[in-house]
Amino acid sequence: MRKEEKTKIINEIAALLSSYDNIYVADLTGMTVAQSNELRRLCFRRNIKLKMVKNTFLKKAMEQTDTDYSEMYPALRGNSAIMLSETGNAPARIIKDFRKKSSIPALKVAFIDQSVYIGDNQIDLLYHLKSREELIGDIVGLLQSPARNVISALQSGGGKLAGIVKTLSEK
Repeated sequence: MRKEEKTKIINEIAALLSSYDNIYVADLTGMTVAQSNELRRLCFRRNIKLKMVKNTFLKKAMEQTDTDYSEMYPALRGNSAIMLSETGNAPARIIKDFRKKSSIPALKVAFIDQSVYIGDNQIDLLYHLKSREELIGDIVGLLQSPARNVISALQSGGGKLAGIVKTLSEK
């Protein structure tokens, strides 16, 4: 491969890294072609970009971007595939779901909103990580809860108060 081709590939990877906040590096060693195709289809359906990369190209692409990925460098060994997503937990969910059929893929490292998670033992934590939309929904639900309680108390209290007044007036 000529230097121009390598530079072009590195620039493509750097552009991908710059456009996503959530990056997973997974090890797909031992995966059959059928399993690989199934994983690619699953990633495509869930709007996750999956790309096989050479570690040296990935490292050089990471060095070209403005973000500091230096904590991820030690994990860049062996076969690597990057999974890029808009939501932080989506690739972890795919890996977890895919592992129900097979022990592959293994998580090497994840970079989610400026935080680095190293090792396959982090997959459960990342799986349960809430996305931005889920957190906003939780906050809205919490903010609406007190208002509902006040309205409910006023409505039920109004009925009780009317009952008490009626009983007193009958006496």
